Amino acid sequence: MTPRRSDATRAAILAAARERFAADGFERATIRAIAADARIDPSMVMRYYGNKEGLFAAAAEFDLRLPDLAGAEPTSVGEVLVRHFLERWEGDDTLLALLRAAVTQEGPAERMRAIFAGQLGPLSARLAPEAGQAPLRAGLVASQMLGFALCRYVLRLPPMVGLEREEAVAWLGPTVQRYLTEPDSL
Repeated sequence: MTPRRSDATRAAILAAARERFAADGFERATIRAIAADARIDPSMVMRYYGNKEGLFAAAAEFDLRLPDLAGAEPTSVGEVLVRHFLERWEGDDTLLALLRAAVTQEGPAERMRAIFAGQLGPLSARLAPEAGQAPLRAGLVASQMLGFALCRYVLRLPPMVGLEREEAVAWLGPTVQRYLTEPDSL
């Protein structure tokens, strides 16, 4: 079966959008620039994705690639996850662009919520001492990691930027560990 022309057009739009959003951020990227990068008319972008938020949500497919924790020491799960998140933040501009956009735009914010709920939720469900608390615990981990990422990579607060990776792991790891595995102390 031969791919349809519309599939190739969509793929070109998404590739151009990912590059443009990563380079310029959500606010500065324009439909016209993305269309020019994809070598198509801007009306085609609108036809397939409706608006910039719709395009961003489609382009911001992001896999957190959470590590398999089966071999990890139960007491080091927090450290393993924090180290992993720091590597993801520093290794892929897509998540950073999504974070920047999510702060001010509902479409990207919804995409970020879906990514963390869909990917961190199941991990939390496996680790939480009480299954009913898994969504809350995943939310607490997300708040810790997103808050740190916002301060370190977007706001660039000097104390956060100045932390070496292993220092950040040492500070954040125990908190994430507690969120995921310790029994409710309330």
